[in-house]
Formats: sequence, structure tokens, C-alpha cells
Amino acid sequence: MQACETDAMKRETATSQILPTGLRALIIAASYWVLSISLTTEAGSIAAFTGCVLACFAVDFLIHRPPLARLRLGVIALAAVLCLAVGIALANILTASIGFARLVGPLAAYETGEVLEWLIFSACLSTVLRSIAQRADFGKVLEILFVASAFVITLAAHRQGMIHRPFFIGDFALSRGIDPSSILMAFGCGAVLSLSALLMIEHNHRRLPYHFTVLGLLCFSLLIYVQFFGLPTPRLTDDMGLTGTAPTGGSAQDENPFRDGQNDTSDMQTPVAVVLFRDDYEPEGGAYYFRESAYSEFNGQLLVVPDRDDMDEDLIDFFTPTRAEINEPLPSPDLRKTVRITVGMLAPHRTPFGLDTPVAYANTPNPNSLRFKQTYDAFSMVPQYNFGDLIGRSSGDPDWTEEQRQAYLQLPADPRYKQLADTILQDLRPEFADDPYAKALAIKDYLDRNGIYSLKNEHAYADDPAASFLFGDLTGYCMHFAFAATYMYRSIGLPARVGIGYSVPVSNRAGGSSLLIQAINGHAWPEIYLDGVGWIIVDPAPSRTLVDMSVDPQNSLQQLLGDMLRDEASFDEFIESQQDSTLPLGLVLRALAGALLALLLAGYAVKGYRQRAPYYAQADQRYRLSYRAILDSLGALGLRRRYGESRESFARRISAMTPSFGTMTRSHLQRALRQQGDGEVVSVDMANDIDWIALDRQIRQEVRQHIPLWRRVLAFLNPVSWLGTH
Repeated sequence: MQACETDAMKRETATSQILPTGLRALIIAASYWVLSISLTTEAGSIAAFTGCVLACFAVDFLIHRPPLARLRLGVIALAAVLCLAVGIALANILTASIGFARLVGPLAAYETGEVLEWLIFSACLSTVLRSIAQRADFGKVLEILFVASAFVITLAAHRQGMIHRPFFIGDFALSRGIDPSSILMAFGCGAVLSLSALLMIEHNHRRLPYHFTVLGLLCFSLLIYVQFFGLPTPRLTDDMGLTGTAPTGGSAQDENPFRDGQNDTSDMQTPVAVVLFRDDYEPEGGAYYFRESAYSEFNGQLLVVPDRDDMDEDLIDFFTPTRAEINEPLPSPDLRKTVRITVGMLAPHRTPFGLDTPVAYANTPNPNSLRFKQTYDAFSMVPQYNFGDLIGRSSGDPDWTEEQRQAYLQLPADPRYKQLADTILQDLRPEFADDPYAKALAIKDYLDRNGIYSLKNEHAYADDPAASFLFGDLTGYCMHFAFAATYMYRSIGLPARVGIGYSVPVSNRAGGSSLLIQAINGHAWPEIYLDGVGWIIVDPAPSRTLVDMSVDPQNSLQQLLGDMLRDEASFDEFIESQQDSTLPLGLVLRALAGALLALLLAGYAVKGYRQRAPYYAQADQRYRLSYRAILDSLGALGLRRRYGESRESFARRISAMTPSFGTMTRSHLQRALRQQGDGEVVSVDMANDIDWIALDRQIRQEVRQHIPLWRRVLAFLNPVSWLGTH
């Protein structure tokens, strides 16, 4: 009897191990699927999933048995590496084999190679990870790190607001009218649940449903938060004071614009806004300039955003709930064209910005408050003049007071600015020697030819960063070029300022009506004031650069956000244009809901059958079915056998609650083993003498007296409480 009971306990132990092993295998295998889905074919991903599941079950059930129990971890790891090398070599041979390709076809040969490679890769790596986890505590940490890394590596492409990446998610979502962010959040919640499960599965298996319920509620609360407060905004590297919230109690941009944060390029691809052109316009200079603010007032150390009301009257530095216009109309309207754009801000900005020369802003309803922080219309008077319209004009506005003019001419007390400017202007042709615009172009040309664009420099630590740049190695970024040019313009009597905002290449628009603005487009440029025209951008473009500031076109994201900004109908048109012949989302969701409902009903059906089976079973089977039904009921209440606990020990442990369960356990074992205590075989008639149905009811009555109602209700509602019965 002892040998039989030992064998039964071993079978029960193996059965109890299936659930945690299966759950762990599914979680790790899911990470292989996520990791491989963008690297291989669908068959390869399935092979990676399958290889992991097989390896996890094999290791968990064989690692403590001979001969594996005697093998060291190093030997297991070496064997896995050798197996992986052989598998990859075989996969490459099959893929490169002309004979095999002719036999099964090129595509089938390639698929076979991918399946073999990913199957062996996942199986070998999973074998090593599970072996370490079984024999060392830090092995469980390695598994968790692997799962986390798989999700992070695969989903990292959507960081910094690139919601259409990775493309296998973005394309799937856009072709079905889904915001990709919702799928990304679902993946994130899945990753959280997976990692949490790996942590919890090593401890109390019985509390897993409770923990998963709590985690599910937390993930659901995240979705509710997004619905009310919108999507999180990526962190931005912004040293020009474009994004964020203006500090209170002073100028909006008193910080040093040359501070070291400019050297951080990790967030440069972050989308910060999308612009929708309501009127067609393409500048001749090859770039769209969006002016947000300007550094105009010299504070004794450098240029800052002015606090004076009589400076930069052409700029609007506040968001309006209605409509705001500049104080005075621009000169020479015949040389300008009115262009209206709609701006959707993906990140909070300190002040609004508009195309080139904005003259008015008007608040507009936000068509997608989850996506856009703020939306508004900007009306601009964009330039339509040429070189001939600017040459021969005097500098400054004749209506300025002398105090205003001097404010636009102040600069550091460093004579080298004027000395260098005079040296540059010596080469001007005599007919242009006194022309303000020609002088500005000559200084720009000097910086174009001699300047070097780089984000790596030490000028920020100098008392005057612009002087350190201009009279040093001439290596810096847009802020250095803009300040240096502005100081030289002012040194020769040209009113000038530093405009800040965004500069986006015309080619990025790609023929559409929307234009994506990214953090990398943040820019600073010098401007001079010409009588009868206003502020003119004279932006240096260094011919040499030490850093690549270009980014890949984001046409799909640009179109997506543009249609979101335009209106709901246009977004629907965009979605319809992306749809293919695949099944519609509604049908897929209904099918999924139907499948889940079917599984739920199947769970209740199995549960009900197992509870009622003893009443309709034959007499010689009633002992087994009655005992199983009682175990199901106790398990639903959280009363299950512990790992390695015998049936008799389990019955003794809960005897205070239900003494009759001990009687049923002893009778069940005697009938199952067909032996009594003295070794005699129990006859079928003796087994039938026991009223199993009455004993079942007696146990249930005893349990009801000790278990509160709410626990019994939860046990009744659980459709799969029978899964853990053993």
C-alpha cells in the first residue's frame, strides 16, 4: 500500500506542477513571439513559441531526474550552445540548398530554415534559462529580465511619440481604424501582467487569481486615466524655451540658451506638433520657418526675451481663448501673402507659433483631446519679395523712438564684433557698401563658409558664448551662429534680433497638406529690420557639419496626425484608404467575444458536470466521482492540497472544519487501492455499502457552517475552479 500511495503522490505532484509550469512557459514563450514577430515570418514566430514551451516543460519535469540531475549547469549550457550552432548551420544549409529549394519550392525552403532556426534558438535559450532558474535563485531574475527585454526591444520604436512604430503594430492598427497607442498600451499591460506573473508564480500559486485581478484593475485604471487626461507627453530636450510651461515671476526665457542640455540628442525625433495648411504655400528658401518668440533685449550679458512693451510688437506671446492680433499691421502688404494654418500641439508649448510672420491666432475646437494638447489657427503674412525688393532699403523703422532703436542695437562691450564685421564688409562691391541687406548677406556668407555645425563644444562655459564661438574655432550649433550674426549686425548699426521656433525642410511635406514638426526642427536664426518690409530672416547655413541632423521622413505619421487634426470625417477617409481585404475589426471583435463566451460556458458546463456526475454514475464509479466533486468544491473555496501533501494529511488538516471528509478520504483510498488495512481486497459490494451521496451532502453541510457566504458565492461564480483539482 505504501508503494502505491507513493506512486500516487508522485503522479499528484506532477499534476500539480503542470499549471505553474504551463503558465510560466506561456509567458516566456509570449516574449519569444513578441521578440521574433518583427524579425522573422509568422511560421518562425510560431516555432519560437513552440520551442520555448517544449523546453520549459522538459526542463521542469526532467531537471531533477537522472541523468540530468547529475549534470552541471556548465555542461547543460555547453550542450545548448552546441545544439544551437548545429541547428543554425543546418537551417542555413537548407536555405542555401538549391536541391532542397527545387524539391519543396523557394518559399517553403526559406520558411523551413526560419522554423528550424527559431525553434532551436528558443528551445536552447529556454533550456539554459530554466536550468539556471531551477538550481539558482538568480536564475528567476534572468528570466524576468529576458521577458522585460523582449517587450522593451520590440516596442521601443514607438518611444518619443512615434505612435506608428513598430510598423507591424502601426500598420495593423491604421488599416483597421484603431489608434496605435491603444494597442501599445495593451502590449504594455500584457508585459506588466507577464512580469508580475513570473514573480508571483514562484510563491503562492493559489493567490494568482487574486493578484491578477488586482493587476487587471490597475491596467484598466490606466485606460481610464488616459481617457480623462490624455496620453503621456514624451520628455523633450529643449534649450530654446519652446516647449514646457513658462516660469512664473519673470521673463519666459531668462535661462541661458547655450546650456549643456542642447548636446542631448536622444529625444530629437520626438513629434512636438503637426501643422495643417489651409492655404497652399511653399517658400523659395527651401524651409518653413515657424516663429514662436525672439531674443531681442540685451540684459548686460546676453540677449533674452524682452520684458519691455515697446519691443517685438509683432509677436503674440500668449494663448488666447478667442482671437488675438498683433498691435500694428505689417508694412508693404503687397509684398506678402496671407496663409492660414491649423496647429495641433503634441507637447505643451510656452507660447503659440506661426508660419514665418504670424499676425493673428484664433482658438479652435480640439478634434482629438487625447492626442493634441492644444489646437489653434495661425494667420501669417508670408513674404513674397525677392532680392530686388530688399536691396536699397534703409534699416530700422522710422516710427521707432531713439530708445527703441538703441534697444535693438545693444550688444556686449567687445570691440572684436565690429572689427570682424568691418573686415568682412571690406570685400563688398562699392555700390553695395552702404546697403543694409547687402551687409547682412556678406556676414551670413562669412559664417556659411567658415562655420562648422556641431553639438559638441565648450562655448557654454564662457562668459560670452557667442564670442567664444566666433573668435575661437567657429564650431557650434544654430544658437551660436544666430547670436554671433546678430551681434555683428548690431555692431554695424543694423537693428537685429534672434528669432526662435522651428525650421522644417519643404521636402518633409511630401506634397500633402500636413507637416510634422519634430524636436530636431527646433531652430534659432538672426533677423534684421528693413524699412517698409519688417523683420527679415537672414539665416546662416554652415557648409560643414560634424553631426547629421536629418531624420527619416515620417509620412504615415504625418498624414495620420494631419487627418486627426483636420476633422473626424477626414480621419475616417484616411482610415478607409488604409483598409485592405482583411476581416473588419468589428467582425474580429465579435468573433473574439463569441469565443470567450463559449469558453466561459464550457467552463461552467464542465464544472456542473463534475458536480452532478456522482448522482448518475454507476455504483462502482460513484466513489471516484463523489470524491472528485468534493475536491472541486473545496478547491473553489481555496482549500487545496499543498505541494507534496498526501490525501490523508490534507483530510486531517481540514478535519476541524469537516470531519466527514476524513471518512470519505479513507473510504476512497480503500476503494481505489482495493485494500483494507490488513491487506484484504475490498469487494464491490462492500464499496457499494457506503452512501457516497449522503456523505457528499454531509461534507457540504459542514463546510457551509465554517465558510462565509461571500466566499461561497465567489466559488460558485468561478467557472474554472476545477482546473487545480488533484
